[in-house]
Amino acid sequence: MIKKLVSFLKMEFLIKEDSFKNWRMILFFSILALVMISSGHSADNKIFKIASLNQNIKALKSEFIEQRKFLRDLKMESNIIKKLSDKGLVSSTKQPFKIVIIK
Repeated sequence: MIKKLVSFLKMEFLIKEDSFKNWRMILFFSILALVMISSGHSADNKIFKIASLNQNIKALKSEFIEQRKFLRDLKMESNIIKKLSDKGLVSSTKQPFKIVIIK
């Protein structure tokens, strides 16, 4: 038991004549670990990008609502009359009438 432990601590399994299969396994696990690490980093980057895009969406929705409210206020008849009265135009006091053309 102690001989096996000492052999393991001296890394004799990597320098024996049949150590090639051990080196292949170590290389395989190393490559597998690198792939897992890069996959984790890629997933983290995607999560950060999604969070950033969600913040942009919220900001754009807020801006859209503000602009829609501003446009609604501009289209109100009372606001139009105020802006046109500065230029000398006033609303008519007469009722509109329909023009009918008979052929």
